[in-house]
Amino acid sequence: MLLILSVTCAVAVGNIYFPQSIGPLVAEGLHVSADSAALVVTATQVGYTAGIVLLVPLGDRIPHRSFLVVLLALTGLALLAAGCAPALPPLVAAGAVVGLTTVAAQIVGPLAAGLVAADRRGAVIGTLLSGSTGGMLLARTFSGTLGEWLGWRAPYLVAAVLALLLATVLAFTVPATAPASRQSYPALLAEPLRLLRAEPELRRSCLYQATVFAGFSAVWTCLALLLAGPAYGLGAQAVGMLALVGAATMFCTPLAGRLVDRRGPDPVNLVCMLGVLVSAVILAAGARGGTLGLATLTVGTLLLDVAMQSGMVANQARVYALRPDARSRLNTAYMTCAYLGGSAGSWLGVQVWSRVGWWGVCALVTFLTGIALVRHLPALRRSRESPPRGEIPEGRVVGSGSGPTPQSTAATPPSPPPATR
Repeated sequence: MLLILSVTCAVAVGNIYFPQSIGPLVAEGLHVSADSAALVVTATQVGYTAGIVLLVPLGDRIPHRSFLVVLLALTGLALLAAGCAPALPPLVAAGAVVGLTTVAAQIVGPLAAGLVAADRRGAVIGTLLSGSTGGMLLARTFSGTLGEWLGWRAPYLVAAVLALLLATVLAFTVPATAPASRQSYPALLAEPLRLLRAEPELRRSCLYQATVFAGFSAVWTCLALLLAGPAYGLGAQAVGMLALVGAATMFCTPLAGRLVDRRGPDPVNLVCMLGVLVSAVILAAGARGGTLGLATLTVGTLLLDVAMQSGMVANQARVYALRPDARSRLNTAYMTCAYLGGSAGSWLGVQVWSRVGWWGVCALVTFLTGIALVRHLPALRRSRESPPRGEIPEGRVVGSGSGPTPQSTAATPPSPPPATR
């Protein structure tokens, strides 16, 4: 089951990223400018953000199996429409629908968290995140190669087949779950904001991920500018090669999840924040250029990727433990804050780069991570002084009666827990 859910995350996340690799092919095939073809990527990303806000909260209202099957079926049909689009406007519209509906990974996380015991939740989250990372990397690589061979429509059509096939598989493999909420749709949409006000641990996790992801986004946004500048004189392919180094996170996030299960999320968050700070120092050495500079950029980006993604495992574990009956709404609040932080980080990175250069971008990463670290140290101290929180059984899972279904647990005492991307 975990393998199937990991593949679901990979396919869903891959649908967001594979259009990035075929933009020039779309421009050539539809006889439009490269800037116009880039609207397809923008529409897909905007649609994905809208899907997190508008659809993910329904994961607490609609049974997971039905919801996942419908989402993947709609994604498959939208991908099929995109692959058959006769012109750019229909392709942009279809891309927006693809982004809107390909939020299955954000539904799978709460589902998996409710199917396992609390002492295995971190490992499961880490494995699912590993699948998402693999989907992102493989989608970019294979869509570009497939597009070069068979044209820009081929990646869309192959992705459509994968989504529809996966919808069929999930219809027969995902256990039936009882909805955690009976609230109306407007109430569900408003709930993430209420949870942010009511749950300090959610706010803490959102702050950690927003600041660290902002620094992460600033680095990757400005890295292309550094490599294309006079210090290196390299092209976009160099950025792509560095991005492939991030594949190592596929093996690190499950390990981080097991550490969260044994030690709790707070110690893992601390190590990850310190890792980001060290990565900023290493990355700063890349400003000098040359072979040594490129080596430091490789090591620095690898450490940054591992630390950011492993910290996300810790944050999500904390968030999912707060309210078993509202995991999808908690995830909506968390992911929205994370993406807002990433968007802000990209903008800030470019502003700092234009004024100070690469050293300034690395200083920005240090500053943003420092904010999270200052907030984290008192919480870490309190978690060490407090006894472990008790666990209570959470919502039931209903099935065909073929055997007992694992029950997950949630923390409830008021003391701060030892949360997230």
